Amino acid sequence: MPFAVYVLGLAVFAQGTSEFMLSGLLSGIAADLGVSLSAAGLLTSAFAVGMVVGAPLMALFSRAWPRRRALLLFLAVFVAVHVVGALTPGYGVLLATRFVGALANAGFWAVALSTAVAMVPDRLKSRAAAVVVGGVTIACVVGVPAGAVLGESWGWRSAFWAVAIVSLPAFVAVLRTVPGGRGGTYGGADPVSVREELRVLTGPRLRPVLLTMALVQGATFCAFSYLEPLLTRETGLGAGWVPVSLALFGAGAFAGVTVAGRFADGHPVAVVATGLAALTVGWSALALTAGSPVLTLGLIPLLGLLAFGTGTALITRVLGLAPGAPTLAGAFSTTAFNLGATVGPWAGGLALDAGFGYRAPVGVSAALMVLALLVAATTAKSRRPRAGERRLSAVNRCARGRRGSPGERPGTRL
Repeated sequence: MPFAVYVLGLAVFAQGTSEFMLSGLLSGIAADLGVSLSAAGLLTSAFAVGMVVGAPLMALFSRAWPRRRALLLFLAVFVAVHVVGALTPGYGVLLATRFVGALANAGFWAVALSTAVAMVPDRLKSRAAAVVVGGVTIACVVGVPAGAVLGESWGWRSAFWAVAIVSLPAFVAVLRTVPGGRGGTYGGADPVSVREELRVLTGPRLRPVLLTMALVQGATFCAFSYLEPLLTRETGLGAGWVPVSLALFGAGAFAGVTVAGRFADGHPVAVVATGLAALTVGWSALALTAGSPVLTLGLIPLLGLLAFGTGTALITRVLGLAPGAPTLAGAFSTTAFNLGATVGPWAGGLALDAGFGYRAPVGVSAALMVLALLVAATTAKSRRPRAGERRLSAVNRCARGRRGSPGERPGTRL
C-alpha cells in the first residue's frame, strides 16, 4: 500500500474530528458567544449542508487540476477557517467558517477517495478506500473525545486550534508523497468529460447503490446521534458510560472498515448483502433490548463494525462501478454518505418529538435498513435476466461464435 494512502487517511482523521467534535463543545460555544444552544446546534447543520453540496461542486471546481494541487488547496482552506474560527468573537463568522470548512472537507474527501483507489491495483482498491474512511472512525475513537477534553479544560477554541495543528503534518505529507496526476483522468487515460461522468453516475447501475449508501448512513447516524439519551434514560447507565460507549462504537467501526477493506474487493456483493441484512437485525435488536445494559453495550461495537464495514464496501462498489467517472465517483459517494448523516438525525428527532420514546431513533434506523434491503433486493431482481432472455443470449453468443463479431472478416478470429 503506498504511503500516500495513509497520508490521506491522516488528513481525513483531522477533518473527521472537526466534523463531529461540536457534540461535546456546544454548551461552551453558546455561553462564550452569547447564543442559544439551538443556535449553536446550527453550526453542526451548516457543516452537514456544506458536506452534502460541497462534494460535487468542489470536485467539478478542481477536476482539471493535478490531484496534489487540489488536495493541498482544500487542506489549506480547511486549516485557515479553523484558525479564523478559533479567533473570532462573533457567532456569524463562526457559522460561515463551518460552512466553508465543510466545503473544503467535502472537496478533499472526494478527491482523496479517487486518488487513493487510483494509486493501487484492483485487488487493493477496497483496502485503499478503507484506509481513507478509517480516518473518520479513528476520529470517532480518539479525536472527538480528545476535542471534548480540550474544550472542557481550555475552552472550545483550543479544539479548533488542535484540528488546525494536526492538519499541518498532513499538508506537508501530501505535498511530498501524493502524485500530481490530473483529477479528470483515470489510470493515465485521456480526461473524461463532465457529461460522460454524470451519465455514468446517474445510470441504472449506480443510482440504487448510492441510494442504499445514503439509507445505511442515515440509519447509522440516526441512532448514533441519540445514543446519549438512549443510554442514560432508557438503558439506565450513568453519564460516564457515554464516552465509553462512543469509544466502543468507534472501535467497532474501525474494525469494520479494516475487515471490509480486506474482503470487499473479492466478494463485494456478498459483503454488502450480508451487511445490510445484519444491520437490519442489529438495529431492531437494539431497539428491543435497549433496557438491558449488558445487551446494549454488547451490540454497540457490533453495530459500529457492521455500519462502517458495509458503508466502506458500498463506497468501494461505487468506485468500482464507475471507472468512467474518475472525478465525480468519489464526490457522489461523499454526498450520499453525508446526505444520510444529515437526514438520519433529522428523522430520529422527528420520532422523538412525536413522543415515541428514546428508543424511537433506533427504530427509525431499523426502518431505514428495511428500505435499504428493499432497494437492494429490487435492484438485484430487476437485473436478473428472465429464462427466455437467457436462452436468447445463449443463442446470440453461439451465433457470434460461428460467424464472428459484427464487421469482422471471416478467417480473422484467433
